[in-house]
Amino acid sequence: MMTDGLATRQELRAEHLPLLREIGDLKRVRSAAREGSIAERLFAAAWAHLAGGGDAAQGWRATVGAALAATRMGDLDAAALATVGIEPSAARVIHARALEDAAQGVEAGLRAALHEGAALHEGAVPAFVASLARQPRAGVTCPGRPRLLLEPPENHAEHCLVVAVYGVLLCPAYAADPDTVFVAALAHHLHNALLPDSGFVGEELLGDQLAPAFLRATEAALAQLPAPVAGMVRQARRILTGTTTPEGRAFHAADTLDRVLQVEQHLRAGQATLRFVLEDMELVHAGPVKPFQDRLLRDVGLLA
Repeated sequence: MMTDGLATRQELRAEHLPLLREIGDLKRVRSAAREGSIAERLFAAAWAHLAGGGDAAQGWRATVGAALAATRMGDLDAAALATVGIEPSAARVIHARALEDAAQGVEAGLRAALHEGAALHEGAVPAFVASLARQPRAGVTCPGRPRLLLEPPENHAEHCLVVAVYGVLLCPAYAADPDTVFVAALAHHLHNALLPDSGFVGEELLGDQLAPAFLRATEAALAQLPAPVAGMVRQARRILTGTTTPEGRAFHAADTLDRVLQVEQHLRAGQATLRFVLEDMELVHAGPVKPFQDRLLRDVGLLA
């Protein structure tokens, strides 16, 4: 176990990263019949639920459960399955099977809670949600160095959704309250609904104007919510200022991991070899025409 106070019940280890990487990839999974990535749409649905007075616990159970299932099923959710005549009861069984397969490494109590998740409340989506979905992340910036742009960029809706899902999954490690972590993570970039993201460099240059500017922009977004919901969000956002609470530690662990894994995703893709794709990932996979395909690739020199 770690002894520096940054973890309590369960040490975070490298074997937790594969699932987090798969969840991060929901920023990049899209389908023909829908606008935006899965992560972007889950963000909108979560905010519609909260803005409509939906319970935070119900929100994270449904959202995290849907994200985990989507790592296996992509956009083959209940709505998509219904278009080809699959009954809701059968779709629920498929969803539960996908969730269970994805959640093998999730803490047992949390895994059980995710299986109990009910549907999200369908309320109006606050206007700041679309603004965050249009707002690209800044890339990697550092004072004194040129900006490192990673294309295509993630947007702030995608980042906040993935941090919220990570945060809930990390709550058992920090003995943190998932209701608070989920809401705070969804809301931690509300200022970027109004302000473009200039990254670390821009924030440094704003100097003592940074905090009041971010506060005014955040309050402009919160004004779009009913007063009780805005109050709940303000309360949850108190954890964002540091790591003195379990919830603050869970949030900052989630935020840090998503920021780093987002960059790692670009690096991993750039380092992949054709041999890895063909042999390990079985791009040309088993089937009746595989002998023909293998001969073809050998003949043209693409397969040893």
